[in-house]
Amino acid sequence: MARITAGVSTSHVPAIGASIDLGKTTEDYWQPLFAGYEYSKKWIQQNLPDVVVLVYNDHGTAFDMNMIPIFAIGCAAEFQPADEGWGPRPVPIVKGHQAMAAHIADNLIQDDFDITIVRKMDVDHGLTVPLSLMFGQPTQWPCLVIPLAVNVVLYPVPSGNRCYQLGKALRCAIESFDADLNVQVWGTGGMSHQLQGERVGLINQAFDRQFLDDLIADPETVAQIPLLRYINEAGSEGIEMVMWLVMRGALDDKVEVKHRFYHVPASNTAVGHLILENPGAL
Repeated sequence: MARITAGVSTSHVPAIGASIDLGKTTEDYWQPLFAGYEYSKKWIQQNLPDVVVLVYNDHGTAFDMNMIPIFAIGCAAEFQPADEGWGPRPVPIVKGHQAMAAHIADNLIQDDFDITIVRKMDVDHGLTVPLSLMFGQPTQWPCLVIPLAVNVVLYPVPSGNRCYQLGKALRCAIESFDADLNVQVWGTGGMSHQLQGERVGLINQAFDRQFLDDLIADPETVAQIPLLRYINEAGSEGIEMVMWLVMRGALDDKVEVKHRFYHVPASNTAVGHLILENPGAL
């Protein structure tokens, strides 16, 4: 059967992708951020998954205010990089795992998660920036990717607990897939940031660091954080942090922390990153 060996969480700031694409990663502003992912690149090469289930949010390319599902899973054979207004990122086409994606969709629906099945969609920086941070700039991505989109853009949005429970259901679905596959679940977005209004530029390091502590050691408590607290403490876009709970719900109660990184600022945002291993699955 398939097994979940690790979880990865990371911010997906679009300016990070631009700095990679434009060769600016060694500039004084960006170098400290990318230094925090050097370990991650080495780790992923030694722990290369067959499939990544990548939890992210779309930013108005695949979905918009006319139609935005709460949860959606990409079941296509491939996903093109999206044009977000300045052309698609110069990154490889994302290849999917159709059989596993269909299996996950079926199992989640039978487990009372009304997930939308998407057979054609482009993927934006929310999905491609994490891949670039972990894999660099390959000619093709070294694993298959199943996009799992969460609505954190248009209210109402799912609670942290709903995302955490989705992670648990996702684990059951993956582990019932009849193939010997090494699977990782990635949760992306966040950390604290607000991109508009009177609090534009808000970064709450104390909240971010406590969130990291508790996500590792006490995810059940983190899952109960009310949505309004995310907004009050972490800014309007800080709500993206609930997507990390999907990743955490898919892992063991006790995990091994392989890497932890936190950096501010990155284009008016805080950047967080974790690599958590399931010791029993390795």
